[in-house]
Amino acid sequence: MNKIIFCPECREYVDYIVKKEKRKYTIREKEYNFNITTACCKNCEEELDIPGLLDLQMKEVDKQYRKEEGIVSINDIEKLMSLYDIGKAPLSLALGFGEITITRYLKGQVPSKDYSHIINCALHSPKYMMNKLNENKNKIGLNAYEKSKARATYLENIFNISPKLLAVISYIFEETLEITPLALQKLLYFIQGIYIALYDIPLFEEDCYAWVHGPVYDTVYNLFKEFKYNPIDDNRFIIVKNRFVELSDREQKVIQLVLNTFGNYSGKILENITHREKPWIESRKGYSPLEPSNSLISKEQMKKYFKDIDKEYGLSSLDGVNKYIHKQIKFE
Repeated sequence: MNKIIFCPECREYVDYIVKKEKRKYTIREKEYNFNITTACCKNCEEELDIPGLLDLQMKEVDKQYRKEEGIVSINDIEKLMSLYDIGKAPLSLALGFGEITITRYLKGQVPSKDYSHIINCALHSPKYMMNKLNENKNKIGLNAYEKSKARATYLENIFNISPKLLAVISYIFEETLEITPLALQKLLYFIQGIYIALYDIPLFEEDCYAWVHGPVYDTVYNLFKEFKYNPIDDNRFIIVKNRFVELSDREQKVIQLVLNTFGNYSGKILENITHREKPWIESRKGYSPLEPSNSLISKEQMKKYFKDIDKEYGLSSLDGVNKYIHKQIKFE
């Protein structure tokens, strides 16, 4: 973008250009290379000090430094407070810090790695937060304790799914701009089906059921049901963030394959595809179209069906998966 400002070198008002540059910074005796916003004269290329630039650069350095060192951000701390419905001072005491520590962090002070680790654990594990609350119950006051304990208990209960499935959901959240509960359910089904077909073992342990709107993992349904047909967007699900790092390369490869193919379609189209597949059709036998059921789609059913599809189309490639999808949706 171009603006007009006085250039000391040219001794006149000039256009200037804003761009990103690599800059070296030394923080706590360690050197870093950060991408920093700079401004320079369009004529002589002399660097210019424009209003607000220094503040922006400081924010950029702070953000990149925290990311480089794995230190929580101010936004992370605010999410933690929202997640457990707890104030600054009670949160400080619950985590075993001094009473004004969180207040200082919210004003920009950078946490130590040890304190950052504690905050991060609380952010991603209701069980960890519950232990911290119980450990420091007498320090934080009964009202704050009860409110936060209720939130931690609620989060523990709704996240009653296996670590592997949480990791898969985490990967999907990381790679998609938005996703509805319906689309999520179908992507999980196709991920499980293709993974079983390729490697003869399920990716995650949860059972799948043949509901009216296609295959469903009931624990995942309970987790996101309040969003109905809307995209999932809620601070509570910061808990699943970064869980995907627990996945192996081949697990991530299958998930990405599904996202690059099935992930290009709406939840409704994915539902229609599953309604043409044997596992759902066979498990729904005896039920009318809108009749609720809790009939299991067994992993063996999925394995047999997707292995047959793999033989015909080749489910290890984008081209093979897309050919299968196109055959299924051409009836739309």
